[in-house]
Amino acid sequence: MSGLLALLDDVAAIAKVAAASVDDVFGQAAKASAKAAGAVIDDAAVTPKYVHGFEASRELPIIWRITKGSLKNKLVYLLPAGLLLSNFAPWAIPPLLMLGGAYLCFEGAEKIAHALGVGGAGHDDHPGKGLVVDDPAHLEEQKAAGAIKTDLILSAEIMTIVLSNLEVSNFWMEAGALAAAAVIITAAVYGSVALIVKMDDLGLYMAKNARLAPTRSVGRAIVRGMPFFLKALTIIGTAAMLWVGGSIIIHGLEVMGFDTLGHLIHDYAANIGHMVPSYEGTVEWTAKAAMDGVFGLALGLVLIPIGEKIITPLWRAVFSRSAVKKTAA
Repeated sequence: MSGLLALLDDVAAIAKVAAASVDDVFGQAAKASAKAAGAVIDDAAVTPKYVHGFEASRELPIIWRITKGSLKNKLVYLLPAGLLLSNFAPWAIPPLLMLGGAYLCFEGAEKIAHALGVGGAGHDDHPGKGLVVDDPAHLEEQKAAGAIKTDLILSAEIMTIVLSNLEVSNFWMEAGALAAAAVIITAAVYGSVALIVKMDDLGLYMAKNARLAPTRSVGRAIVRGMPFFLKALTIIGTAAMLWVGGSIIIHGLEVMGFDTLGHLIHDYAANIGHMVPSYEGTVEWTAKAAMDGVFGLALGLVLIPIGEKIITPLWRAVFSRSAVKKTAA
């Protein structure tokens, strides 16, 4: 009996350790995922356009197809690559992170330039755009494929940011936390996308079929408000991209020994925070985020000609050839 009790005690202790490890994995995943806010918000803002023009009954199936493609991108391609980098070439993570930050700055600046009518195509340019397809099923497949390719870029940014913010002690904890973060972020992004896409349908149903006048009014308000909500989401996503991208570049420069700009921004933000003692922490954080965003915008504007004249033509050439080969097959 004493041996059995001792065994049960050991099992209980192992279970507690396992539970603590699981809690730590999900805690690390959630904490690291929050650092990828800019790319996550942009991902949620970008995806709804891929279901634009399809029948309402096909919207959720398309989103589900893109969701599965996004999970495959993160878990099959990016997770192993991230683990290899982390364990065999950790020196490569900061430069890759800075590359992703530069891309965020470029995307954010391009969106602003496009909104002001001074160039930049933003996410409106994607593989497969402009190809006329008479078969709706083929068009649906084409749109989903384009979304998954775009997701690969955004997912690479997200996973790199998450990987750089993990604080784990061994390979398996790192793999578990990274996988958990991938699932959490994908569920959050595409769950939000599904909700956003169907919200106007819900509002229309409430406006037409609700029994109570207040409920019908809420439905009409939802239908009227969705365009403004989507516009606000785009603005927030753009600001988040510039903030996150700028802060990544500044932090990367500090890691590489070029810390003058980082210290300058920190000192200015601290001085601004001191002006409002009651909310010093909040004001300092806001000031620093704003200055990181301004730097991100400036860098993005510099990168726009490079992206439009060199990178985008190469991207289009590669995927146009791929699309032609698939069509011929």
